[in-house]
Amino acid sequence: MGRRSSALLVVVTLVGFVAFTWPLFTHPHGSENLAHSTDAPWLFVIVLPLLLAIVLSELADGTLDSKAVAVLGVLAACGAAVRLPSGGVTGFAPIFFLLLPAGRVYGRGFGFVLGALTMFASALLTGGVGPWLPYEMFGMAWVGFFAGCLPRASGRAEITLLGVYGFVAGLAYGLLLNLWFWPFAVSGDNATAFVAGAPLGENLRRFLAFDIATSLGFDLPRAVTNLVLVVVMGRPVLVVLRRAARRASFGIRPTFGGPADVAAVPPAPA
Repeated sequence: MGRRSSALLVVVTLVGFVAFTWPLFTHPHGSENLAHSTDAPWLFVIVLPLLLAIVLSELADGTLDSKAVAVLGVLAACGAAVRLPSGGVTGFAPIFFLLLPAGRVYGRGFGFVLGALTMFASALLTGGVGPWLPYEMFGMAWVGFFAGCLPRASGRAEITLLGVYGFVAGLAYGLLLNLWFWPFAVSGDNATAFVAGAPLGENLRRFLAFDIATSLGFDLPRAVTNLVLVVVMGRPVLVVLRRAARRASFGIRPTFGGPADVAAVPPAPA
């Protein structure tokens, strides 16, 4: 990744971190349905131009070209279409499957943008647009980003590495998405409620208890789905993506010669 795209990724990540965590340091008021209803539109206004800026900076730095952008659009559309049959019922979410090998093959910046665009497109298709959407986009973007950060491996070791990461990412995504509404939704005198003004460690302990009690039953099927799909279909998908990258010659810039170069080319035989 180039310096500009890396700097933009840092900025977007900081925006996402602040968006998820600011309620932990304030006295939030509202309910689950109204959580972030005022700041989520502004988050869209900030995030979408930053995603476009990342793509443009990758193009300017030469780490992406027009063919890679075309692949980005195709994979985002395919990922959104894969979500349609499931709708996330009982945690089954095959939307992660293409994101994992794509982030692995095409890198961190590609994986970040692909995750955000896939979730955005799938929300438009399924009618899942709401104040939760920018947080889902951040979660998916980070899943794609860290898929590109995995260490080098090949053969069975690579499939095992990607499958284990998919399992962990499925659990981490659910845990993270709970954080966007938990300070607003849970109240009262119980072990899973957010307590405004309490020490951060105490609230994090309560948050983990909330996740285990309410969300783990949905997160485990998502994690297992990721693992199974990677083990069963990961190798052929990785092969196809790498073949597409080689044939498209991503990252190779065309060069154009002058008249002297043209004259130096021998004429074709008659």
